Amino acid sequence: MIDVRQVSKVHLRGRLEIPALLDITCQIPTGSFTFIVGPSGSGKSTLLYLLGALDEPTSGTIDVHGKSLQSMSSRERDHFRRRDAGFIFQNFNLLANLTAVENVLVPFLPTGVTSEQRKKASELLDRLGLGNRGEHRPNQLSGGEQQRVAIARALLKQPKLVLADEPTGELDTANSLAILSDLRTLCMEQNSTVVVVTHEQVEQCTFPAP
Repeated sequence: MIDVRQVSKVHLRGRLEIPALLDITCQIPTGSFTFIVGPSGSGKSTLLYLLGALDEPTSGTIDVHGKSLQSMSSRERDHFRRRDAGFIFQNFNLLANLTAVENVLVPFLPTGVTSEQRKKASELLDRLGLGNRGEHRPNQLSGGEQQRVAIARALLKQPKLVLADEPTGELDTANSLAILSDLRTLCMEQNSTVVVVTHEQVEQCTFPAP
């Protein structure tokens, strides 16, 4: 369960206070696939970054799977982001000089990549329809293919929480639905909780049950 209680986030610009979120309370069940829907500038991404410990609220509390993010030390938050949270961003954030497989393995590069991790990265790409694209670099992949690489990178460590910020905002409807379906299927298999930020209407983001 993700438990958000009376969370506010206020940015300071000199003496000016700019509220991004005001008194947000919600609960997200473990293992669910949840959309945060709203227009640009409504604070969706701000809330997502707070859930992933990429930022801290001005007030209020956030518990993620029994852990209070506010009570964590800086090192504990780093560990949470590295081990328990997977991030998927709209602009993919792929490294241009690396192949698809190498991009999936980026989170493990600082500590060294094992043969088992490389094997799992290739298997994930295959599951996402990129089995023959593993050695291609980002500029050789379509937008939908690049997003699938970004999804594989987020899921390789089997995170408890997957946070996706407008993951299909630059894709057509057919690619968007296919990617969301693939994401949900893979996350259900590993019992990850998924939170997706989107400006789309919820009914436009529905897809058949697996």
